[in-house]
Amino acid sequence: MSIRPILRMGHPVLRRAADPVGDPTAPDVRALVADMVETMRAAHGRGIAAPQVGVSRRLVVFHAPLGDENARGIENAPLTVLADPVIEVLDPARELDWEGCLSVPGLKGLVPRARHIRYRGLGLDGQLVEREARDFHARVVQHECDHLDGILYPQRMTDLSSFGFVDADSFED
Repeated sequence: MSIRPILRMGHPVLRRAADPVGDPTAPDVRALVADMVETMRAAHGRGIAAPQVGVSRRLVVFHAPLGDENARGIENAPLTVLADPVIEVLDPARELDWEGCLSVPGLKGLVPRARHIRYRGLGLDGQLVEREARDFHARVVQHECDHLDGILYPQRMTDLSSFGFVDADSFED
């Protein structure tokens, strides 16, 4: 395991759609996930996508609450690994909330996101992971999966007047 550099907004890898993972049980995928988890934790992030560490593969890891959908702590939120994830919006209602990103350090903005989704992908064991998510959980998943399509959260913002710097002590990803 090793901590990898996190690419920042503007890097070409972050601007393009990532390639499929294929076999999530492959040793190189497992090694990449271990590096992603270590990098995410070292940066105090909630999630990270493979393109953020320079690997153009459709792979994300994140901590999201399974119970209280609005809980933001990661202490009781399981670590989820998804290879080749797909998101289905179950309710078109959108909600504005603050987002930050490890690839856009020190900034945050109000982003509209679907409040209720279903997501599916493969875990590291090759088994299907499928869940419904609401509110904050849904936001985390959508944010991380956007990276796989070359989208960073500022591109989702509808009002750039809410986009700005925050001090490091109050920053959340």
